[in-house]
Amino acid sequence: MSSRDMSSRETDSREQRPASGAGATSEVLARLTRDAVLRHSPCGEGTLVWRQWGAGPPLVLLHGGYGAWTHWLRNIDALAARYRVIAPDMPGLGDSAMPPVPYTPESLAAILDRGLDAVLAPGERCHLVGFSFGAALGGHVAAARGAGLLSFTLVGAPSLGLRRGEMRPLEPMRRHMSDAEMAELQRANLGILMIADASRIDDTAVRLQCENVARARVKSRGYARTDILARVLPLVTAPLGGIWGEYDVTAHPHIGLRAELLRRIQPGAFFEVIAGAGHWVQYEAPEAFNATLLRHLAALEAARGA
Repeated sequence: MSSRDMSSRETDSREQRPASGAGATSEVLARLTRDAVLRHSPCGEGTLVWRQWGAGPPLVLLHGGYGAWTHWLRNIDALAARYRVIAPDMPGLGDSAMPPVPYTPESLAAILDRGLDAVLAPGERCHLVGFSFGAALGGHVAAARGAGLLSFTLVGAPSLGLRRGEMRPLEPMRRHMSDAEMAELQRANLGILMIADASRIDDTAVRLQCENVARARVKSRGYARTDILARVLPLVTAPLGGIWGEYDVTAHPHIGLRAELLRRIQPGAFFEVIAGAGHWVQYEAPEAFNATLLRHLAALEAARGA
């Protein structure tokens, strides 16, 4: 089943381009870095670093593998207009410390779960959104928190044990590469894995990719083709939802199988495909993604009478 054959709603992002350019995106990065409220929770021999913006019900964003909170750079402002956005650097990634070894998805998720207890008020419930590897860990967090979670939304989630298309191998890093060579390599890898339309790979995306990969100490790629998330999703009691880019190479052309899986677990689960976008859908098509996620959360809150 192709994404265009699905009954899920499909949001068109083909005409979207970052209207204000990479310079404006870089200015957003500087401002969000400056304005973030920092919190810390235990992680190995150091701390897990949490950033938050805005006010309102808590919305927790878990970034992808080899990433950091900046995976959500183009989403925080829109989401923080309605929610208290909370974004950690996950264990061994970004500014956060290494977890104890040996580590597993379950042990990494437990660090995040305990950290949420430190950054949320007692008894406070949150929405949880996980991108890529963040969705794989988020499934374990969601299962552990039970009724303490308002919803769990998967974005481009791997680890579902489902068919996927073939992807070109990523370009390997070599020793003693110059900054310019590294930037070109990461631009190429963004086009292979993360962003479907090469014209949307701006200098800020390349900068973030270079910085995040350089700081990534926890390696997550080995988990992507497993079913660790599929096995834990039936234990999640909060409402499930899914948002995928139409050309996400981790799922295309079998995105429909992801919708079917979620709806076998929770009939009627929300599922939407952003047309024309790739794996890093929230960066490539931010307007469509932000509108989709906000509409999904608003519907849940209306149904709950919030």
